[in-house]
Amino acid sequence: MRFECQPGCTECCRQQGFVYLSEADLVRAARFVGMSAARFERKYVYRTRNRLRLRIPRGAHCHFLRDSGCGIHPAKPTQCRIFPFWPELVDKPRAWAKTAAYCPGIGQGPLIQIQSARAQAEEMRQEHPKLYP
Repeated sequence: MRFECQPGCTECCRQQGFVYLSEADLVRAARFVGMSAARFERKYVYRTRNRLRLRIPRGAHCHFLRDSGCGIHPAKPTQCRIFPFWPELVDKPRAWAKTAAYCPGIGQGPLIQIQSARAQAEEMRQEHPKLYP
C-alpha cells in the first residue's frame, strides 16, 4: 500500500457520509476551538443513544472544512486522522481501489507496511467499537 496526503486536497472531506466522534474526539476538538465540550456538542454534534457524529451544515460537508483544509486539523477526529486506513478499506482491496478513484493520495508516497495500516485500522476499531462490532 502507498499513501501520502496531497497538499491542498480535501476530497475525503467532500464525500457523502458522517464523521463519527469518540468522547475523546469531542473534548479535543472543543478544547481546540476554545469551547466547553457541552457547548461544542450543542453547536456541532448530533448524539444518538449509540454514537456521536458531527452535524452536517445545510449545503456543505463539514463545519470545519475550509478552502485551505481542515480548520481543526491538529484536533481532528480519529476517523479523519486515520483515513484511508479504516478497517473496511484496509481489509478489502476492492474498497481500497474504489477509494483511490477520489483520493489522489492513494498510490502516492512511501510504501506503507501492512502492519502499520492494520494498527491504524485497529485504532479506529477501538475508538468506535459500535461501528466495528
